[in-house]
Amino acid sequence: MSDPGSQSVRDPSERVPPGQTLTEKWPVLHYGSTPRVDVARWRFRVFGRVEHPIELTYEQFLALPRTSVTRDIHCVTTWSRFDNTFEGIPFREILRLAPPMPNARYVMVHAEYGFTTNVPLDDLDRDDVLFALRHNGQDLTPDHGWPVRLVVPHLYFWKSAKWVRGIEFLDQDRPGFWERNGYHMRGDPWREERYG
Repeated sequence: MSDPGSQSVRDPSERVPPGQTLTEKWPVLHYGSTPRVDVARWRFRVFGRVEHPIELTYEQFLALPRTSVTRDIHCVTTWSRFDNTFEGIPFREILRLAPPMPNARYVMVHAEYGFTTNVPLDDLDRDDVLFALRHNGQDLTPDHGWPVRLVVPHLYFWKSAKWVRGIEFLDQDRPGFWERNGYHMRGDPWREERYG
């Protein structure tokens, strides 16, 4: 049986979750201004419920193995966009570098300006989840999350945090920025998990 969000589904209408409208544009949505990131000072931290915390410079992060995935994306504001190709560092590569403790079940994603979003570890430990550097053959723009954006294509796109600076492994779930402000704790578009 096909995943309803899979590109293998032939009928395009079956790729659009309930309450969504298809667009060819990639709308820019975020709270506040776009940060100015100095990559010379940028660091990617992995901490929390992890045996060996790590901190990577931008150059070290760019040197990690990369992959590409092509997926549909769905925004809580009701737009969906087909066949986005993202290139970046697989989430599983970070798991390999800094394995979480056995009791780690959740991740808090930390981004610029103190923004956060919570994601169950099971939703991140997948082949198609990555820290994106490029979209459709071009470097990400600052408005779309440069220098690093998390991409979790099977959840609403606010879970794909822009301007990521690190991840914190947790043994208990806790809400991030948008979740504290009324958004759903998980955000499955096929179940319309928009708001808490």
